[in-house]
Amino acid sequence: MNFLAHAFLAGDDPALRVGGVVGDWIKGPLPGILPPDLAHGVALHRAIDSFAETHPAFCASRNRVSAGRRRYAGILVDIFYDHLLARDWPTHHPEALTEYCTRLYRQIDDRLNALPDHARPAMQLMAGENWLHSYNGLDGIADVLARMAQRARQPNPLAGGEAEFSTAPDAFAADFRHFIDDAQDFVTAWISEQHSQGR
Repeated sequence: MNFLAHAFLAGDDPALRVGGVVGDWIKGPLPGILPPDLAHGVALHRAIDSFAETHPAFCASRNRVSAGRRRYAGILVDIFYDHLLARDWPTHHPEALTEYCTRLYRQIDDRLNALPDHARPAMQLMAGENWLHSYNGLDGIADVLARMAQRARQPNPLAGGEAEFSTAPDAFAADFRHFIDDAQDFVTAWISEQHSQGR
């Protein structure tokens, strides 16, 4: 999952949301240098990623990616699912996407000093360029993939990867609907289990 889906799946708890968004910048055992509540959000981020890796719908989406980009299929599907969530946002959440993103950026900013130094510039850039809202259009995910391609150490076919989505938009959307419902159930069960363990 990419940033918007991680925040959405984390629910209403600000710490779970912030931990979900910043999770890709946090490596190693938890809590590490993080406050316990943010570490809990990162733990949820990791649990969602593990759940996605073996979910039939997510696997089906990966298999829709052409052979030339198959090595990067997981990354592409993460971005496609954020696009579908943003595009169809009113069917998933009662708050307008613009307002949701503004509130999420504010919640991240409120906890910025608790994040590792290397994560802060990306979080500030995310808000400044309004990455999350931009996912609602194909141009937005094209920009994301182009930036990812440039940051990667090795040459890769991520730039232009939005073309993979355009070959089967309805099929990707059907996969996503199947996945997101199951993922919400998974998160509800995960949080309940954590509470039962006193975490």
